[in-house]
Amino acid sequence: MKKKILGAVFTGAMLIAATASSVYADGEKSFVYGTTGYSEEMGDAGLNPHDNYSGWSAIRYGVGETLFKYNDNMEIEPWLATDYEFVDDLTVKITLRDGVKFSSGRAMDAQAVKECLEDLISVHDRAPYDLKIDHIEAEGQTLTIYTTEPCPAIINYLGDPYGAIIDMEYGIQGEGGSANVAGTGPYIATNVTPTQIDLTKNENYWGGDVKVDKITVKSFADGSALTAALQTGDIQGTYGLQYDNYVLFDQNPEYTIHSCATSRCFFGQFNMDSELMQDQNIRKAVEMGIDKEGFCSVIMGGRGIPAKGAFPSSFSYGNDAVDAVSYDPEEAKKLLEESGWKDTDGDGYADKDGQKLTINWLTYPTRLEQPKLAEYAQATLKEIGIDLQVNNTSDHRTYAENGDFDVYVSSVTTAPTGDPEYFFTSTVTGAKNYGNYQNEEVTKLTDQLHQTFDKEKRGELAVKLQQQILDDDAFFFVSHLNMGIVTKSNVTGLEAHPCDYYEITADLDIN
Repeated sequence: MKKKILGAVFTGAMLIAATASSVYADGEKSFVYGTTGYSEEMGDAGLNPHDNYSGWSAIRYGVGETLFKYNDNMEIEPWLATDYEFVDDLTVKITLRDGVKFSSGRAMDAQAVKECLEDLISVHDRAPYDLKIDHIEAEGQTLTIYTTEPCPAIINYLGDPYGAIIDMEYGIQGEGGSANVAGTGPYIATNVTPTQIDLTKNENYWGGDVKVDKITVKSFADGSALTAALQTGDIQGTYGLQYDNYVLFDQNPEYTIHSCATSRCFFGQFNMDSELMQDQNIRKAVEMGIDKEGFCSVIMGGRGIPAKGAFPSSFSYGNDAVDAVSYDPEEAKKLLEESGWKDTDGDGYADKDGQKLTINWLTYPTRLEQPKLAEYAQATLKEIGIDLQVNNTSDHRTYAENGDFDVYVSSVTTAPTGDPEYFFTSTVTGAKNYGNYQNEEVTKLTDQLHQTFDKEKRGELAVKLQQQILDDDAFFFVSHLNMGIVTKSNVTGLEAHPCDYYEITADLDIN
């Protein structure tokens, strides 16, 4: 019989069971990980990288790997590939790593990668536009990709989680939030549900020794429950902790906080089909009525950085390169009055022709900061006369796709490939443009960015694009996230990363 080696620590009057060691007498190690970043409403349940954002889960939880990855400076590096060469503007030749096997036992060669990428572009909503693949040739460990037009960012896109290489002969086992795959990573999923993933070490992992034998990933929708689980030792590490709860662990030697600035941004898009939102004065007033500094310092406890545009200041085309409206309640009131909205009945809300100025704000609960942002905006917008009605729902995608909102507030990693193109092709002109924003100049600039090889010019185009959508008051950006992972102090090798991937790796260990 296995016996756990347990300890206990006192924090005030609370006895916390230190099950975090999770080291059994026979030397087997196990680890339980809690996260708010895995759920059906996030679009990343299950492990099929060809389904919505589930590639994030395949990468985050150590099942899948991509041909290329990003270092701490968000520069592209080989991973399952070892090298690449642009033969011409329409052709890239990629050399694959020798000695890699899928968890199914099949060798990873160019034919296997070809099959995976062909399935990806046949079913995924973003990859075909991003990659512009015409056809692929495979010979041994050499993969040659031909594109329909110049695609300078293709190597960056091949590091996107949707590019996780899986064995298509093994196929997709299960559907949706229960989908399992055979990847090349340090862990093999033995059970997948929309709320939990059970993992076991890959004994034949190409990348070296895997230190932890078994891992359980648990999804939490409630921030208080996540915090409590970490305090009691039910979990030994967590991603997505509620930011006002970091203080509980910050000075406690029993825990370690790993933090890192990222390009994850909390932002809003206006529904350009909404009668109210077609008035630019109202859109601008909403932007001016949100106190970004207050939200970042008070609500996020300093773990958020006020945003002007889509990218943080660490990027040359980030915050410092663009101009956005500032918090200015009095100017916001003037804009509303210009459009005929003024409080005539003394109830504190602006009205016009007997109608109160009511705006529907759509968001979702699994990103714990978003409901808090909604509450905060509800209070500050009330000061300028706007009645904000919040729809905080796990079914947010249905409402967004149906256009059933005035403002949709979500979060996204705007530069997950270390390149500015992703945000514009996915959210401004692509599948996640739920507000149906249309601007011919933006479309033209996005297409130009997609085909520009020069890095400096790509940055210049990113600045122009951001400034255009800000000038149109089509999008507004509230905060960039300084993400954190909190673990028990005896856990090592679980680090925060600028691109928000690579959580569970072969480096994870329990001392």
